[in-house]
Amino acid sequence: MHAPNGIDYRSLVDLEHGTVDRRIFFADDIYETELGRIFARAWNFMCHESQIPNPGDFFLNFIGEDSVIATRDRDGNLQVLLNTCRHRGNAVCRAELGHATSFMCTYHGWTYDLEGKLIGVPGYKNFYHEELKREEWGLVKAAKVESYKGFVFATMDPTAPPLDEYLGEVGRLGLSMVAAHGDVAVVDGIQKYRIGCNWKLAVDNLFDWYHVQVSHASSLAAGYIRRPPWTSMDHIVALGEYGHAIGGPRLTREMREELARQQSTTDSPYMDESWRDRPEAQAQLGAFGVESRGHPNIFPNLWIASSGTQLSLRLPRGPGSTEIWWFTILDRDMPPELRKSAIMRANHTFGPAGMLEQDDGENWDQSTRAARGMVGRRYPLNFSMNLGHGTIRHEPSGLAHIDTNISEHAQLWTYRAWTEWMAAEDWDTLRRNHSIPNGTV
Repeated sequence: MHAPNGIDYRSLVDLEHGTVDRRIFFADDIYETELGRIFARAWNFMCHESQIPNPGDFFLNFIGEDSVIATRDRDGNLQVLLNTCRHRGNAVCRAELGHATSFMCTYHGWTYDLEGKLIGVPGYKNFYHEELKREEWGLVKAAKVESYKGFVFATMDPTAPPLDEYLGEVGRLGLSMVAAHGDVAVVDGIQKYRIGCNWKLAVDNLFDWYHVQVSHASSLAAGYIRRPPWTSMDHIVALGEYGHAIGGPRLTREMREELARQQSTTDSPYMDESWRDRPEAQAQLGAFGVESRGHPNIFPNLWIASSGTQLSLRLPRGPGSTEIWWFTILDRDMPPELRKSAIMRANHTFGPAGMLEQDDGENWDQSTRAARGMVGRRYPLNFSMNLGHGTIRHEPSGLAHIDTNISEHAQLWTYRAWTEWMAAEDWDTLRRNHSIPNGTV
């Protein structure tokens, strides 16, 4: 199916040969279509409920490039409001988070309540002669706002399916990998910075366990990353509807015990996986989730990293720029010294000063630059690792997975879903035509 710009999006990802056309990483018209056909109608992660516990608390986020305010109204209900005044379009909220009783535009003073209703207009009587229909000029509200295990999502499309259906088995499992740690809450302070890359390259990297030995060789040599107990031949990939996926190592009980021995010689809980063996965690994750140390991505751009103690958003800022946000989320009952160590490790692993993401960001930047080359763009990228050798199996819950070695199944699955979102004119079309994981990939 062709989009309004005449592009046959399904032709840009060759599933038979495992290749991806480089145009999707730099073309302006493709990027504009992404904002409308993916971000404006997907369920987008807004915040964790621990960030807005009380009426009037708010957290500023984005849906694509649209600034939105996630807040609670006076009744404690979750609201997501487009952060643009209906008069001249100015932002009505400038702070990244905080508490408010209303939101006022600093241009002309139009004021909105916590539900987005227009409650104050300077000159309403004398300048507008009381003829302005204030009930028609409130802030634009998200079509739907829902929470799953404390994670708040919003969609601007009223025809989107319920959040639980959208997440499916894979999306719900990804969020459970965080919730299973206990009574979790986001640590104050979100790391935010930009990298000169296309947002999709930053997303597909999270499934990439092929690059670690090369890109992160300095971290391995310095001992910052320990040699893990798993091997490159023992990985599992879970594939979900609408593009969700989890990819990475299988973590057996024996491996978890080995990590516990390693952790006993260091002050850092970074590689401690003993939480998986707690009954409450096993109840949430099931047998598959307990053994998966892979990174989940909830389509389009929410990465659950570091074994469920960090979240990352890859926010689009044009075809050649991505704003990266890192949330650290920990059990409220974690002992103070362990908590301090966990936060230190999070800050030094990912983020602008992170040992790993400095390496990754350089790779993504160069890959995006090369895609724009007049000659380079003629040649597709290769995502064919293990292509044709991935047999999809189903857990009793219905979760689809592949027992595999290091592979590119999750990356190619994400790009397959991308074509389906881009080709679909509406949610009804996407529901009918999206891929269901079955067979061999």
